[in-house]
Amino acid sequence: MSRTIQGSGRTRAPARPYGRAGRHSSSALGLGSRAEDVTAAVRGIADLSREALVDAWVEAYGRPPPKGISRRLLQYAAAYDVQGRAFGGLSSATRRKLDQALQPSSDATPAPARAERAAPLPTGSRLVREWNGRVHTVDVVDSSFHYNGRSYRSLSEIARFITGTRWSGPRFFGL
Repeated sequence: MSRTIQGSGRTRAPARPYGRAGRHSSSALGLGSRAEDVTAAVRGIADLSREALVDAWVEAYGRPPPKGISRRLLQYAAAYDVQGRAFGGLSSATRRKLDQALQPSSDATPAPARAERAAPLPTGSRLVREWNGRVHTVDVVDSSFHYNGRSYRSLSEIARFITGTRWSGPRFFGL
């Protein structure tokens, strides 16, 4: 049941079941925009039964909560709703941006599937990478890699030596 706010032509949603133990109406708290009222209402959420929290979810979102949702998440949702009612919730610009983000885009490309592990590099291959103005060349041998006269067990070791930070060796060399 909605009621019209005088002179605005807008409707207001019914009161939500939040408050101290035993009270299930925000109007019983006189919930306005005062921070003390909101603080009291949010503290009262911890005293609500799971059934009351589920009812609050249904009132707020128009459908039952997902199966297996934790009591803690129900409490967070109830607290968010109390604060949104008292302080105005999301701005219309933010709501518009969220709605746009949910709309499928015709020019959107699907996310690439995770690449499968590449086959080992054949012996004799040469990897070349430019880094900070210097060209770095790595030769692939039987079970290791040669760079600057030294043998390394992995490309990641070489990438770390070149950059001074941890890198994925295959990514660093563009594989």
